[in-house]
Amino acid sequence: MLLDPLHLSALSAILRHGSFDAAAAELAVTPSAISQRIRALEDRIGATLIHRGSPCTGTPAGLRIARYAEDVGLLEAQLVRELTLEQEPRSARVRIAVPADSLATWFVDAMAQVPDMLFDLVIDDQDHSADWLRRGEVSAAVTVGGQTVTGCDAIPLGVLRYLPTASPEFINTWFRDKVTEAELGKAPCLVFNQKDGLQRAWIVQHTGKRLTPPSHFLPSSHGFVDAAIAGLGWGMNPAALVQEALKHGLLRPIVPDAPLDVALSWQVGRVLAPALKPLTQAVKRASERILLLPQSS
Repeated sequence: MLLDPLHLSALSAILRHGSFDAAAAELAVTPSAISQRIRALEDRIGATLIHRGSPCTGTPAGLRIARYAEDVGLLEAQLVRELTLEQEPRSARVRIAVPADSLATWFVDAMAQVPDMLFDLVIDDQDHSADWLRRGEVSAAVTVGGQTVTGCDAIPLGVLRYLPTASPEFINTWFRDKVTEAELGKAPCLVFNQKDGLQRAWIVQHTGKRLTPPSHFLPSSHGFVDAAIAGLGWGMNPAALVQEALKHGLLRPIVPDAPLDVALSWQVGRVLAPALKPLTQAVKRASERILLLPQSS
């Protein structure tokens, strides 16, 4: 089934901006023209593609077709580059699942190295970013090392080291003598979101026990560090984010020399791997500056 590129661009623009008016402004057409294109595409597919609302959101079929349109754009951009058909080829858009801590520590550097690409990032916990690939909702993802998603190429990147950190005042209040199972069960900890298992994983590594301490939920990597400095709780912070705070005594490890190392991989859909090769190379370069080699853990 051949789909009209104008219809696909209208769908992608609506889902990107959340409204027909904003999509019309991006594509330099009237909102009426956008509506006509979406109706024609829905008639062609035989299914509703957009939930009309504020903002507009995609149905499962709409999201899948929008992803298809972005994939086609990536492949077309690759062809244009290879054949030098345009002096200034248009930017291709890619949707990627990235853990918040990778975005905060090294992934922006990778993005900056590919100026001819537009990014649509999905931020999710690193243990779950691979799920976006399995569902076909992204073209690539930074995932926890392990099983390769079917249909993807996986490149090991290295280890992101986490340190269990808290303010000196918090440590003096809750862990004055030592960090035991009893104290860990009572001391407030910081949790990124309901999917975040880093604190629990470190507790198991340190005590061998599964505990459920009282928790603050803070879905921000930098906010996580700020909350630890403020004494709200202890949490697993990327070593790269807390170097300065540790240096100036704003934070301390609650247990010295007890990191939690998380191995990361870059996974990209095999069909799109050639088109995303410049991004893959940038990801490898940027991650090498922050991530550790696995054997150093």
